[in-house]
Amino acid sequence: MTEAQASQVAGRPVTQEDIWLMHRVGNPAASPDGRWLAVAVIEPAYDPAGQVTALWMVAADGKTPPRCLARGPAPLGAPAWSPDGTRLAFASRRAGDSVMQVYVMPVAGGEPERVTSGEGAARYPKWRPDGRAILYEADCAADGSQTAPKSSARIFEEMPVRFWNKWLDERRPHPLVVELRPGAAPLDLLKGTAFARAPGFRGGAFRQTELDTTETLAAQWAPDGGSVVFAAQIGADSMMHIESETSLFQVSATGGEPRMISDPTEGFAEPQFSRTGDALYAIRKPPGAGQTAAQLARFAWPKAGKPAIVTEGWDRLVAGFSISTDGRTAYLDALDDGFARVFRVPTAGGKVEPLLPTGRGAYRTVTPIDGGLAAIFERAIQPPEIVRLTGDGHVPLTTFNAARIAEIDAPDPQHFWFTSAEGFRIHNMLILPPGFDPKMKYPLVALIHGGPATAYTDAFNYSAYWFHKHLLATPGYVVLCTNYKGSLGLGQAFAEAIERDVLRGPCKDVLAGIDEAIRLHPFIDKDRLAAVGGSYGGYMVNWLNGTTKRFKCLVTHVGPINNEAQYGTNDGGMEREKRMGVPIWEKGGQWNDQSPIRYAGNFSTPTLITHGERDFRVPVGEGYTNFKILKRRQVPTKFIVFQDEGHFIGRAENTRVFWREVKAWLARFL
Repeated sequence: MTEAQASQVAGRPVTQEDIWLMHRVGNPAASPDGRWLAVAVIEPAYDPAGQVTALWMVAADGKTPPRCLARGPAPLGAPAWSPDGTRLAFASRRAGDSVMQVYVMPVAGGEPERVTSGEGAARYPKWRPDGRAILYEADCAADGSQTAPKSSARIFEEMPVRFWNKWLDERRPHPLVVELRPGAAPLDLLKGTAFARAPGFRGGAFRQTELDTTETLAAQWAPDGGSVVFAAQIGADSMMHIESETSLFQVSATGGEPRMISDPTEGFAEPQFSRTGDALYAIRKPPGAGQTAAQLARFAWPKAGKPAIVTEGWDRLVAGFSISTDGRTAYLDALDDGFARVFRVPTAGGKVEPLLPTGRGAYRTVTPIDGGLAAIFERAIQPPEIVRLTGDGHVPLTTFNAARIAEIDAPDPQHFWFTSAEGFRIHNMLILPPGFDPKMKYPLVALIHGGPATAYTDAFNYSAYWFHKHLLATPGYVVLCTNYKGSLGLGQAFAEAIERDVLRGPCKDVLAGIDEAIRLHPFIDKDRLAAVGGSYGGYMVNWLNGTTKRFKCLVTHVGPINNEAQYGTNDGGMEREKRMGVPIWEKGGQWNDQSPIRYAGNFSTPTLITHGERDFRVPVGEGYTNFKILKRRQVPTKFIVFQDEGHFIGRAENTRVFWREVKAWLARFL
């Protein structure tokens, strides 16, 4: 049976347990000869003590089954191959470790050997080109100390003070090098430098998961092993005055003051060297561009001057990239017309072309392998798996979740488009319920994505922040996902159209999408509508409560309600002011005109509010305020606070409660 046929076989509805217990496949790392892929796979459990992480070897040609190298309760980071292909390095917290440490193990088999021992969590190991040392990152103070503050007092003179679900302190991510010889002590490349003491120094990116926030430099060895290149901010302390850029820096492998190698007026992130060693690539944010603009740039190496723009003129955001082994081709991840797709472009510049035709599912993370390309593939009902790309699709290399998915009735999403009143083409996805009968009438749930700079695609998600499209449909609802203006993958002008029109225009797109779905599909009951959204999607749900009476009920997860209060307590900087149009103390702009609380006198739709108490992106006070207003208005409402969660719902039992309450709320009113 083919994958496509399996998805159409009548089966049972998907459950929250299905979503939670599916194996979670990480990004693959290809061996130097391209014949093998190493990947970490999480086997979740409801009891955290029962969760297992395994390290797998996958044959790139698919001719032999995957082989498990190690398996146990310890968490495991992405593996990295030694230059000779005989060993793997990874970060893990094994028995006796208080934090993550770097381990090395032979591919042929044997026990992993710990090579770090610091008090700070070690992460992102990279082999020196000669295979005799490992570069990694850990949070350190300027003097190299990794010890967390002993007092609970938090003292700040500059922003930022917290991010997503994490308070920030004086420690910053530092690059460290440890020689692979007995008794070797790690060398902190930034210890004692003026660079590390600067109040505006921060990592160039944050890695955000449901449970943790990690700051990173994305540090990389230079091809000769004599220096390290990384991405960092040096003006983060000015975030309330200007939008500081992330720049590229080079530091000697023996330590010392880093040297900026990129233009400070441009932003650069995710540095990566070609295997040929003659070029450094990075994702570039053009001067003055918003957060929705990202190009691929190429620096000549070793003399990095002004970069060439590989994707010049391409109207899509580069979300990720890899470089072919011969250095001639770049492979790109990008959202495009409602799909997550992969593209190729000559590294010398030229036309960007899709690797595969548009179809079902979502592709990303292209990895060059022996004789071809591997990638990650997922669908709305299928978590990520590793595949080998073919001319018109793929063949699976891993099938960790295939048996469970084969049992589930989850029709493929249906796609349709319409033209908005502003003249934009709007992409929509329709998710049908299990056991769908076109002769019946079904309630419609409008599922509104967060961001806003992202988009709904035919891709899987675990987090309650995004909800799960098929799980939301299981009670017998048609789920509509509209990529309103501000979404990615539909051009730069479309992505930036949300500026100065933060709610009114996007919500008009959502309502127009509902109208178009009703027009196209007689099986939708126009009198039984609900809207659900998280983060920016929850913000839009709160706006809808004050501006329309069309919905029987609403669900808002970590949704802002008061623009002014949100400005004062969230973890953001100048980007909010730029979106609103004026400083908060001035009249005008969007602060009042498009703030849901200013329309609270019209709130009348029953609303379920869910929030994480540790959320610093949308602090829990927004949920409290919404709840109080709805009680004042005598509107049916329920407020659920998850005391140990942040912006996402990431703990097993909490996700059970979340989905139980969401389904019960919708059932009560639909």
